[in-house]
Amino acid sequence: MISKKIEDAFNDQINAELYSAYIYLSMSAYLNSVDLNGMAHWMKVQAEEEVEHAMKFSSYIVERGGRVKYKAIECPQEEWASALEVFKGAYEHERYVTRRINDLMDLAVAEKDYASQVFLQWFVSEQVEEEAHADEIVKKLEMIGEGRHGMYMLDKELGGREAD
Repeated sequence: MISKKIEDAFNDQINAELYSAYIYLSMSAYLNSVDLNGMAHWMKVQAEEEVEHAMKFSSYIVERGGRVKYKAIECPQEEWASALEVFKGAYEHERYVTRRINDLMDLAVAEKDYASQVFLQWFVSEQVEEEAHADEIVKKLEMIGEGRHGMYMLDKELGGREAD
């Protein structure tokens, strides 16, 4: 049986994961609007992953005898100055999600909920990967600067991202 504290915190995380998907969909829409369709595709795949993360939390709550409660999702930012600003935003957002996951782990440890600690370990590892990918793209965009050829090549590369 899941504790009320863990259930509430995991329900909040479901909302945060769905908000993450919403942010990435908004970033995708912006990137499409400036003809960076490969980068837009990368963000769309990222959004799909965030929905999967929310579903993992939902399934876990149910498996532990809890109740999933969906909440309203805040409207995300819609405009950015550049692709670099989009990916800087994505990187900062992933760092925020990492802090949230770490806080959930702290709660599971405090509650001595070993099953939740094991469950959360996947997310701890996932966040290392998420931050690294976003940071790598930011560094590439900074290296490219305003170079059209480099932007074209990176856009093409990111367009090849496949869902996990």
